[in-house]
Amino acid sequence: MIDIQNAQDLLIDEDIYLTSGVHIGTQQKSADMKEFIFKVRSDGLYVLDIKKTNERIKIAANMISKYHPEEILIVSARQYGQKPVRMFSDIIGCNAFPGRFVPGTLTNPSLDLYVEPKILIVTDPAADQQALKEAVTSRIPVIGLCDANNETKYVDLVIPSNNKGRRSLAVVYWLLTREVLKTKGAIGSYADFKPELKDFEATL
Repeated sequence: MIDIQNAQDLLIDEDIYLTSGVHIGTQQKSADMKEFIFKVRSDGLYVLDIKKTNERIKIAANMISKYHPEEILIVSARQYGQKPVRMFSDIIGCNAFPGRFVPGTLTNPSLDLYVEPKILIVTDPAADQQALKEAVTSRIPVIGLCDANNETKYVDLVIPSNNKGRRSLAVVYWLLTREVLKTKGAIGSYADFKPELKDFEATL
């Protein structure tokens, strides 16, 4: 059982979550994401529950920290997710596929790119559906950043978040990176985490 004691303590000032648009969802919602939706705005956009995002980042960090870096794979077909994914990969020391995911990467041992991760992190289950499909075939647990409209059938742990926004993705991956290092004991306190939020932001 994952310990989520004090999971409601925010990892970052609420204003940063809000100004980065982490909570701004899409104008469509899936039945799967209903529990993570806080409200619907007058313009039709669904608003995600920041407290649940915060809680799930902590739980995800707990999960990820149980694996050796070489057992972790993180992917992002989405352009704005590629820099934060590279940063996460560089700092944690795990494998990453920023950009197009080559079919067979998780299922075809004859491929040069073939890897056998024990956990997969996807930036968007829809955009990263090839990686997700192969993880399911290979029985690899999946952590997914999921927007209001995502289907979560094959995602083992949902991190509700705006997975399309440049700043939103930077915030989520910056926090996840920091939290994994803290959980593993690689940093003693948050003050020891030197990368800045802007370091994770994709350039326009």
